[in-house]
Amino acid sequence: MNKRCGKLWVLLLLMTLIAAPLMLAGTASADPLGDAIAKAITEGKIDQAAEPGYLGIPGGPKPNLIVAFLWACWVGWVFSTVGAFGGIMAGVGHMSIFGLGAYAKTFQDNPLNKLVTDSIRVSNQWLVGLSAFVSSLNYAKQKRLIIPLGVTLGLGSLVAAFLVVYTTMGKLKFSQYQGYFGLVVFIIGAFMIYEQTPKGQSSKKAAKAAAKAFEETMKKKGDITQMGVETVKLGITRTEISFFGQTFGFNPIWAFIGGFFISALSSFIGVGGGFLYVPFLTSVVGLPMYVAAGTSGLAVLISMILSIFNYMIKGVTVYWLMIAVELVGVFVGSMIGPRTGKYIPEKGLKYVFIFLSFYVGLNYTLRGFAGYKMPIIGF
Repeated sequence: MNKRCGKLWVLLLLMTLIAAPLMLAGTASADPLGDAIAKAITEGKIDQAAEPGYLGIPGGPKPNLIVAFLWACWVGWVFSTVGAFGGIMAGVGHMSIFGLGAYAKTFQDNPLNKLVTDSIRVSNQWLVGLSAFVSSLNYAKQKRLIIPLGVTLGLGSLVAAFLVVYTTMGKLKFSQYQGYFGLVVFIIGAFMIYEQTPKGQSSKKAAKAAAKAFEETMKKKGDITQMGVETVKLGITRTEISFFGQTFGFNPIWAFIGGFFISALSSFIGVGGGFLYVPFLTSVVGLPMYVAAGTSGLAVLISMILSIFNYMIKGVTVYWLMIAVELVGVFVGSMIGPRTGKYIPEKGLKYVFIFLSFYVGLNYTLRGFAGYKMPIIGF
């Protein structure tokens, strides 16, 4: 009975995530996109005779759908493997791989600058929302998801997601968004580097022991569900779970508060928040990465449902053809991630996280605030 209820709950979440924004996308009382296009035509920034592209804008870019699919597979794999960076990688794709960031900048003070920026923000969240759903299911099957913690973080995120969307939508130029996007990511990367130092590792004995036991079980091809997540104690001020012979505890009240602030920051830059949830879960709560990834995915799923809902009902437009293709790619990558990530050593997962945080964060910070593009990768 419990399993059936759980499946029904998850199904309702998915239906809400997909159906509600679609039904409410056209309920906005005005047409800010149409007005902005008309204004840009008057200003000579758009050739009215040009073929419609992104968002139906005449002369707008037309992202390569094959590249969109492949990049979305990468987005889904990254998020479902480390429980983070799906939104960051989605943002990299939309801003740089498909050139939407440079395109938004061409409109300068025209409202299209901010409208395209908002479109990028919510497009990122569509991809992360589906990846979070798929990976949460897979991690739950492997008993690598702490449902009470993920739900508590997610509930805290709901209030923040609502506030941020309604206070920042239509107010950020792309250069501002890009700079803040990079700065937040870079700071998290720097913190994760500190976590690898002897001082940062001093309080991680239980997490290390659990991770080692998990890796040994994988080497022996054992059944990881036998020692997977089990709830030992469930309370308002203290909840404890066991994972591979180690006990971990958290205060649901502080988890709720943490979810609020994490969601506020992640909704602002238009990503899922996994890149913030994972450090919170590994550093503050002290969980091993093998559990943090799945738990982060559940928290992200809950916050994404409301955030996407709010953006769409407020009239933000997305390029549906590209989104549809990307969602297929995200599904593929998200199915692969949990099945391959368990074979990667915990340190390897953290180093992937750190590299992505440091490079992507520094690159976008410099581009957004100083106009400097870092070499080598070229995001």
